Amino acid sequence: MAPVKVFGSAAFTNVARVLVCLEEVGADYEIVDIDFHAKEHKGPEHLARNPFGQVPAFQDGDLMLFQSRAISRYVLSKYKTDEVNLLREGDPEESTLVDVWLDVEALQYDPAMSSVFFQHRVVPALGGTPDETIIGESIEKLRKVLDVYEARLTKRRYLAGDFVSLADLSHVPEAHYFMEMPYTAVFDSYPRVRAWLEDLFARPAAMKVVSLMTKDFRG
Repeated sequence: MAPVKVFGSAAFTNVARVLVCLEEVGADYEIVDIDFHAKEHKGPEHLARNPFGQVPAFQDGDLMLFQSRAISRYVLSKYKTDEVNLLREGDPEESTLVDVWLDVEALQYDPAMSSVFFQHRVVPALGGTPDETIIGESIEKLRKVLDVYEARLTKRRYLAGDFVSLADLSHVPEAHYFMEMPYTAVFDSYPRVRAWLEDLFARPAAMKVVSLMTKDFRG
């Protein structure tokens, strides 16, 4: 069986999210780089893969997908086993809780994290000056999310329950970049959140993908 293809560099958090899932299930995959400097992402060939001109795009035979969380669901469903069931398929309550917390990650956690990253890392790279007001406001939004996480993780080991799931793994890419910025003290007030993240980062799949992110980002 031919490996699936992931279009886009691991340096992009949305690409890394898919790669973590592929590593978790042990699927064969190929990363196909997209040259953003040459605007390859806006060319007709890539737009046929992802009509928004973004990454990732994902190919499995004749199937082409975009949107990282949808791709992640597909990967985890296709390669599900009794030992690796990160969507908790087969249990309506648990699978719905995975969806709930994945929505929280996408709609609450990710925007705050992304805003800080953009100001701190992307704006200077483009020759601009970070807006500290936006950073401060984003950190406060993140604190409100972490308040909820801390309370949840007081009751459960992971977000959806006492089992690791896509809802947890989806946090890894953004958290990795955040931990390299000078704002990590925000986690000092959230010991259960910090322990949860350390648990996730210690997973072999996360370690592999973080190494790819580091290589591609600096590369």
